[in-house]
Amino acid sequence: MEPGRITIIGGGLAGSEAAWQAARRGWEVELYEMRPAVPTPAHKTGFFAELVCSNSLKSDRENTAPWLLKEELRRAGSLLLSVAARCAVPAGQALAVDRERFAAAVTEALESEPRIHIRREELRDIPAEGIVLIATGPLTSDALAESIQKLTGRERLFFYDSISPIVDAGTIDSSTVFAASRYGRDSRSSEDLLSEEVTATDGASPEPAAGDYLNCPLNEEEYQRFYKALLAAESVAAHEFENRNYFEACLPIEELARRGRDTLRFGPMKPVGLQDPRTGKRPYAAVQLRRENLRADSFNLVGFQNHLKFGEQERILRMIPGLADAEFLRYGQIHRNTYINAPALLLPTLQLRAAPRIFFAGQICGVEGYVESIATGWLAGVQAARTLRTGEPAAAPPRATALGSLCHYISHASPQNYQPANIAFDLLPPLCAATPARLDRKERHARQCRIALEKWEQWIRS
Repeated sequence: MEPGRITIIGGGLAGSEAAWQAARRGWEVELYEMRPAVPTPAHKTGFFAELVCSNSLKSDRENTAPWLLKEELRRAGSLLLSVAARCAVPAGQALAVDRERFAAAVTEALESEPRIHIRREELRDIPAEGIVLIATGPLTSDALAESIQKLTGRERLFFYDSISPIVDAGTIDSSTVFAASRYGRDSRSSEDLLSEEVTATDGASPEPAAGDYLNCPLNEEEYQRFYKALLAAESVAAHEFENRNYFEACLPIEELARRGRDTLRFGPMKPVGLQDPRTGKRPYAAVQLRRENLRADSFNLVGFQNHLKFGEQERILRMIPGLADAEFLRYGQIHRNTYINAPALLLPTLQLRAAPRIFFAGQICGVEGYVESIATGWLAGVQAARTLRTGEPAAAPPRATALGSLCHYISHASPQNYQPANIAFDLLPPLCAATPARLDRKERHARQCRIALEKWEQWIRS
């Protein structure tokens, strides 16, 4: 291990961001990514930062918690947030990307950075010396997972995450579906949305227009038929060694259905805020489709991750109005997500308490979500570079910031029954007692965001 080099294991969202930040601060980076030589059950390419589930980086509406975390990263010069802006596709108030363009652009940036030395091979053991950043993500190889287990002295934890199906746009019945975002922000016909190709110029994000989603409306009878078929559908058999512990925020639709007849109608099939222009009424239930890329030639079924057999998926999903003749480009899947028991092992700086030369970032450290992974990668890369430059301990972001609160959660939550977390306002410190009680939730959140960004600006300039 050469002095002044940082070893990063994993070229996903966190590893890619970490490598870029460390290299741009003057340090040589050895970036190990085993794909495509060693495939995973979910990835399809050898690109860095490949998105395997949704193509959405969640809400970009001002003064929401996901927006706050993204805004902190934007102000700190995040590579991946910059690329996401250039590869964005219309998605209402969410930030969604053309996943192929996004991953290709990140890969090109990393390959063009002379201080990043890419190693396309599996690193099976954690290096015994030097600064190491582990960002192997939810599909950590068995060999490296065993090495992590030996290092931490604790049994690794895992849960199961799901992938939504993708449908060919040309096989969607435009006469049945309608284009609309929730709460009346619709302005285009389904035919316009299905035939439209959106382009962004000068590196800018395309403006999110109303009606960026296609909606498949179901009446009560159609919903009940769909619900009964889903309950009776055959799932992929679990292996003997599998003990499925689903992440609550990303449950398979068949698991949701088992929790009650109307659970789907209050979840991924909720019709709230939608009005079918043909009837002038709200549907009994609705399935939303979100475009996958700028060409608008494919759409994913929002929230429809599942673990059904492919034949069952095709049969049941074609019961959804508008999808009777659908051609599915990808079926829903489920895969193992591996993560460490972060509260028992990590400092708020994402360093291993027992070995501070080792950082963890991304889903392996116990965060959930694309932007959360990027954020922890940013922090680990920046702090690894800081440690090399000054020899001083790494510094955690202020607790009042979104990233600081996220790191506080993963390092201070109860180690018993620990679950990964997305960023949310309940992770941030509450406003002080002097805050007027009359403030509604929207005003409180706006004030929390102002405080967070003020603290963030002070910290990144220090």
